[in-house]
Amino acid sequence: MTIASPKLKPNQKKQDNDWRLFLKLIPYTRKSRGTLVICLILLIPLAVAGSIQPLIVGQAISLLKDEPVWGFISGVSVAQGINLLSGLLLLTVLIRLMFASLQGYLVQKIGQEITAEVRQDLFNHVTSLASSFFDRTPVGKLITRIASDVEALGNVFASGAVGVVSDFVSIVAIVVMIYLTNWKLASILVFLLIPVTALIIYFQQQYRKANYKAREELSKLNSMLQENITGINIVQLFQREVYNGEMYRSINERYRTEVDKTIFHDSAVSATLEWIALVAIAAVLWLGGVFVLQDSMTYGALSAFILYAQRLFNPLRQFADKFTMFQSGFTAIERITELLSEPIEIRDKVISVAEGHRTLVTDGTDNSKTGEIRFENVWFGYKSDDYVIKNLSFTIAPGEKVALVGPTGAGKSSIIRLLCRLYEPTKGRILVDGIDIKDIPQADLRRYIGVILQESFLFAGDVKRNITLGDNYSLEEVQEAAKLVNIDSFIEDLPNGYDTVLRERGTNLSGGQKQLLAFARVAIRNPHVLILDEATSSLDVSTEALIQSALDQLLINRSAIIIAHRLSTIRNVDKILVLKRGELIESGSHDELLATKGLYSSLYKLQMLGS
Repeated sequence: MTIASPKLKPNQKKQDNDWRLFLKLIPYTRKSRGTLVICLILLIPLAVAGSIQPLIVGQAISLLKDEPVWGFISGVSVAQGINLLSGLLLLTVLIRLMFASLQGYLVQKIGQEITAEVRQDLFNHVTSLASSFFDRTPVGKLITRIASDVEALGNVFASGAVGVVSDFVSIVAIVVMIYLTNWKLASILVFLLIPVTALIIYFQQQYRKANYKAREELSKLNSMLQENITGINIVQLFQREVYNGEMYRSINERYRTEVDKTIFHDSAVSATLEWIALVAIAAVLWLGGVFVLQDSMTYGALSAFILYAQRLFNPLRQFADKFTMFQSGFTAIERITELLSEPIEIRDKVISVAEGHRTLVTDGTDNSKTGEIRFENVWFGYKSDDYVIKNLSFTIAPGEKVALVGPTGAGKSSIIRLLCRLYEPTKGRILVDGIDIKDIPQADLRRYIGVILQESFLFAGDVKRNITLGDNYSLEEVQEAAKLVNIDSFIEDLPNGYDTVLRERGTNLSGGQKQLLAFARVAIRNPHVLILDEATSSLDVSTEALIQSALDQLLINRSAIIIAHRLSTIRNVDKILVLKRGELIESGSHDELLATKGLYSSLYKLQMLGS
């Protein structure tokens, strides 16, 4: 199941699926079960206090009309009776005010706890997904689901679920009271509930469909916004502002249209309820008036009944509003479930105790006998029918320095991603020190292999945290790693040294400075295998010379894979693997490959001619 192309649309789902979706929230209430029980218990005094208030008003009118009243006020004066009834009414108001405030706070508290847990689960799940998932999923869609959809989901429980139960209890209490007051008038009101319920269900189903489409358009809107902000330099340099603005306007218009549909269906429910409520009250007044004239009903009872009729439709209006919220929430749950159901393609192998764990040697004492890498008949494609790596086999001995060379699209970067297990081979296997990387825990494998990419990503935070990346390295270890790669003077020249705060993506540093921090980030971890993917391409000549001397130290007794388009920088490696369209076509040292006069020789001569 994928986010970009959901398997099921809302109009394909049966109504009972909504409740199965809602049940997915139940496990998140475990920590708040005590609070939830209190909220449900508070419904009883709230419903009782609300249901007797119309009776109290009716008794006051009966007292003024000299009609039969309750026993405890039948023997007192009118003034005393009104005072007693007023006090009783005030008590019910205070009870409802106090309990409703407490319940509202507790319900919102539960909703926020659920929202926080779901958001955390989503974040943990998304960051565990394979790179292939992010290749096909726009970032804006993920942000919409983790932010907007989770908030809608929290409202389902906080203001929706308990509120619906509260409204249902209030309706039940009112129905009981009106039947005790006059069963004929009560039957009219209950009969009118049938078309009300049918209309609510119909309009809310239409609301659900429109809301799903609106959220999909909102995802596209956020995706385009994120894309334009990230690529703002290209947008402005190539004068794409007007063109992109028109594209954004088109998506924004579709989003507005879908939101208008949700507003229409929501308003239709409210208007229908208002109309039916007026019809119900008119019917009660007419028939109740007949009963009063026939002396089969008192003025007080009729007044109470009119108040009950109004109060019966108030929970229905609230129920309809919450039902709208439910539909938004069900859409959010559906979309979140799709994301949580996205399979984690790359998992650590489950190994039994008897079988034992196969681990790499990572003590860092002797790297000369570790770091063997072997590709055995490896096939791989980002799409199932389009292989970028084809039947690739090679071996890198411990401590050997190997360069990957080839034209653009030859598969060099794909080999690195496969070795780091960001993707799984379609066929074949990859071994490190004789162990299939599928049998090695991902954390161990990625500690074992240090990677420096062409473009280094920096997080918002200080320099030290961008080197340690959350691991427990001391400041002294960070400084030692910086000295090892000759960048300690650069860091100390920053305004606050290692405590200098970097903006998002390190925008207050140059490209070369960001790359220097990437070298320190790897050096501090002392990996057994070092991978350099055009790692020095963004450095100037003097800085590259400093880094090169540091690399000479880092590469001692370490296996290394180097991707470099400048072939002059890899003349001294032990072996060069020449790739073309995912296949290994040449292998040997620099001099050997020049002598064969093959692809490598052609590429080298072209570069020398250009320089």
